[in-house]
Amino acid sequence: MKKTAALFLLGIIVSTLLFAGGKQEASGKKEAEVQSVNFWFHLDDPEARVDSLIQKFEQENPGIKIEAERVPWDAYHQRLLTAVTAGSPPDVSQVKLWWQPQLVELKALEPLDKWISTWQGRNDIYDRVWELTRYTDGKQYLMPLQMVILYMYYRTDMFKELGLSIPETREEFLDVAKKLTRDTNGDGNVDVYGFGIRGARGGHDWWGAFVLSSGANFEKGGLTTPEAIAANQWFIDLYRVHKVSPPTTPNDGFKEIIANMQSGRTATTIHHIGSAKGMVDALGDKISAFPVPEGTEGRWTSFGDEENAIFSASKVKEAAWKWISFLATKENNLTWQKASGQISVNKSNAEADYGELSRFVKATTESADFAGVLPAHPATAEFVESVWPTTMQRAFLGEITSKEMMEIFEKHFYGE
Repeated sequence: MKKTAALFLLGIIVSTLLFAGGKQEASGKKEAEVQSVNFWFHLDDPEARVDSLIQKFEQENPGIKIEAERVPWDAYHQRLLTAVTAGSPPDVSQVKLWWQPQLVELKALEPLDKWISTWQGRNDIYDRVWELTRYTDGKQYLMPLQMVILYMYYRTDMFKELGLSIPETREEFLDVAKKLTRDTNGDGNVDVYGFGIRGARGGHDWWGAFVLSSGANFEKGGLTTPEAIAANQWFIDLYRVHKVSPPTTPNDGFKEIIANMQSGRTATTIHHIGSAKGMVDALGDKISAFPVPEGTEGRWTSFGDEENAIFSASKVKEAAWKWISFLATKENNLTWQKASGQISVNKSNAEADYGELSRFVKATTESADFAGVLPAHPATAEFVESVWPTTMQRAFLGEITSKEMMEIFEKHFYGE
């Protein structure tokens, strides 16, 4: 009897252990089937969220979990480079176009062509977007996410007050900027400036709108021609000679140029639709936009940016592709734009209702034909992040001439 009871008890124990082991094995198998995709992203609006998109994706793809990490913009590029160098980049990250050459040279990005070739949504992406994001080796490393095209913001109330028309050329713009620069309270000090220039990091787009449209280009020798040096001098003179931008210009960054517009300290500036909602919240119908003025050789404005890339070190590339193609699909892409404040990359969203932001969408789309990108050169990222701002500040402060400034740029890209 005791022997039978003992054998029965032993049987229960063994069965329990086998069940537990089987359950643990099954659980482990289940956990192994769930792939985590580490996704780095940035949104200009600190209140914007993309949680609903992540939830929708995970419901449609139960074997994939998106680990999203919002990265501060000022630290984004350096943090990404550090992660790549350390061999621990995210699986997916938003990537600026001018970072692409540097990352390709580091062999950090995974070509996407094999997936794109069979992706049903590929023909719904604007051809121009594919063209501008394709790398010089013919491969597609970036998956379109949003269109970021810069235009000119302007205070409609100030233009109306002074009877000013929207300027079409850079000389018309200079005339308008001079008239907008004034002492409005009679205390003898200028309190409104015609043009808010971003002299710090990121301001190369302000510079490019006037200099790259007036004879300068990034081909070898194209930055130091007499025409290029003269175009650069014209831009420097906006601050040093005509004084149509605030005294703080050499150090003004994104926060400053936006705050100056909203407070009425400046009457125009350059940025993209990502800041439109904040502008409208602050100014209502007192703010609008138009394409950047024409230079001596046509128009140029910055196209970008912040597309998605899969990193070659990723162990979950198939899952990562599902995520970035999900974000590039019509309905999901439009949802992303509502958070980012940018323009959809999908042709089928061309007639989407952007409500009170429609006038900024119009300025964006009207600028698409002359939107360009900086050269696909490994030196471009450093040019944007440090060489341009430090050199521009020196020129604004009168420490170097226009010729010396452009020679520094030429040397950075092409050596002696």
